[in-house]
Amino acid sequence: MEVYNFFVDDKGHLRSGWRLAIFAVAFIVSVQVSHALLIRTLSLMLHRSNVAVGNSNWGVLAGHGSILFSALIVGWACGALLEELPIGSLGITPHQGWLKNFAIGSLLGGASLLLAAGLTAATRGVSFSFDAAGAGSISRTLGTSLLVFVFAAAAEELLFRGYPLQTLTRANLAWLGILLTSVPFAAVHLNNPHAVPGFTFINTALAGVWLAVAYLQTRSLWLPLGLHWSWNWVQASLLGLPVSGIERIAVNAGPDWLTGGAYGIEGGAACTIALLISTLVIWRVKLFSRADVPASTQAVVGLNQPQMKTDLPR
Repeated sequence: MEVYNFFVDDKGHLRSGWRLAIFAVAFIVSVQVSHALLIRTLSLMLHRSNVAVGNSNWGVLAGHGSILFSALIVGWACGALLEELPIGSLGITPHQGWLKNFAIGSLLGGASLLLAAGLTAATRGVSFSFDAAGAGSISRTLGTSLLVFVFAAAAEELLFRGYPLQTLTRANLAWLGILLTSVPFAAVHLNNPHAVPGFTFINTALAGVWLAVAYLQTRSLWLPLGLHWSWNWVQASLLGLPVSGIERIAVNAGPDWLTGGAYGIEGGAACTIALLISTLVIWRVKLFSRADVPASTQAVVGLNQPQMKTDLPR
């Protein structure tokens, strides 16, 4: 009888669960070190204390910068050392149709948020008014926030839809990859201001599924990146709605179960409906280009699973 090895397969290759664990530990170390170095560098450049920089917008950028750097470097290193994969396997390099995926994702992400906002406005749950600021000021704000939201979305996509989801997908465990990336993605948002434990967690986890499906349909991060940044940008910069509980501009008239109350649209049923519809669209339509992902030279066997198809059924 063949003896099952919990750590490696019959060819001596490390199983996917341990690859994921190595990534997680290395990422945590890297993000702590790189964040501290970024804060220190910024404090020296700005002639401010570490605490002052950390509590400013520079600290927010440093946080996302350390996530982006660590997810990229650790993801590339794990792919190269554990699976002998090039950096292109992370889905961040241009491929045929990448710009189309990004553009469609940007349009669909914004449209999905507008659908959620439209549902709340139709029931008079949220009211909107035009900003009295001049066109030049509004344009600068929209342009600057666009860059910030693209940067922040890139960091989160590389972390959650990067190596963790991808290595489990290569192990024919895409369903587990979606679970293990969507649940933590939702959990980290529970500490945000005005979080609603039920809807906040459900909707953010559903957003994780939405973005994971986008990756699985294209095998690159350009489509989920487009969805992610444009949802946040339209929500915060265009409509002035709170993003995950942060900053409130629009006027909410309830009911909170639909609008999300002080947390914003992402804490209400309107968001749930919009995400479900958008996920179904991504799952069913055939508008997207699929990346030619390099195949691993290592075995892609999970901790304990039969072979299964990782492509999503249409």
